Amino acid sequence: MEPARIDLAVIGGTGLYKLAQLQDVDTQQPVTRYGAPSGPIRIGTLGGRRVAFLARHGEGHSLPPHQINYRANLAALQALGAQRVLALNTVGGITERYGPRVLACPDQLIDYTWGRVSTICEVDAEGRGGGEVIHVDFGEPYARSLRQAVIAAAAQANVAMVDGGCYGATQGPRLETRAEIARMRRDGCDLVGMTGMPEAGLARELGLDYACLAIVANWAAGAGPDPDEVITLQDVLDHVAAATAELPRLLETLLTR
Repeated sequence: MEPARIDLAVIGGTGLYKLAQLQDVDTQQPVTRYGAPSGPIRIGTLGGRRVAFLARHGEGHSLPPHQINYRANLAALQALGAQRVLALNTVGGITERYGPRVLACPDQLIDYTWGRVSTICEVDAEGRGGGEVIHVDFGEPYARSLRQAVIAAAAQANVAMVDGGCYGATQGPRLETRAEIARMRRDGCDLVGMTGMPEAGLARELGLDYACLAIVANWAAGAGPDPDEVITLQDVLDHVAAATAELPRLLETLLTR
C-alpha cells in the first residue's frame, strides 16, 4: 500500500527539536535499509496540511554532525510519503548580510566535510547501501521550485528573509578557526554550518525536492563587528529562538502555496 502523502517534511537543526504547532500528532519510528533515523518522526497537521518533523541531532541533541545517519533520515521521510523536504540549519554568518537572527534561503554550497557516508551508492561498515552507481547533477544543489516557494511564502507572510547565499559545510562539532573562516570567505561562502552536507546531496540522489532555510545564530569566528567575540551555546539558542519566532506562520503560508 502506498504511504499517505506528506505535504512537507521538516528537518530541525540545533535548537529546533520539535514543531509545537503540529496537531493530531502521530509518531513513527521506521527503520530503513540504511538503519534507523536520528529519532522519532512526528507527523501531524499544520494549516490543514500533513507535515512530518524530524530532529536531525535527535530530540535530546545527542548526535554530533559527523555521526548523523543522513541516509536513514531522508529515506525514512521518503518512505513515510514525503517528497518535499525543508531543512532547517543553524549556521554562522560570514558576510555582512548574514548577521545573527537572519533567516536565509541559500542557493549554493561548498562541502568541506570528510569521512561521512555521502552517497546512497556507498556500502557502509554495516554493509548498508550500495547498488547501482548514479551520478546526479548537482550544479544547483537546492530544488529551485521549493526555494522559490519558500521565498514567496516569506514575502507573503511578511517574514524577513535573505534570498540566496553560499553555505559552507564544515566537519564539526568544533567551531571554526578565524583562518578557516577567512578561507571560506575567499571561497565565496556567506554561511557556515555542519550539517548541510551530505544531506543535500543525498536528497538529490533520492529524488527529493530539498531546500535549506538557514537560521543565523552567531557571527562566525572573526567575521562580526567584534572579532574577539566568544560564542556560547546559550547565545546560539537565544538567537535561534528569536529568529524562528515566526517560523510557524512561514510554514503555514508555504503549505497553502
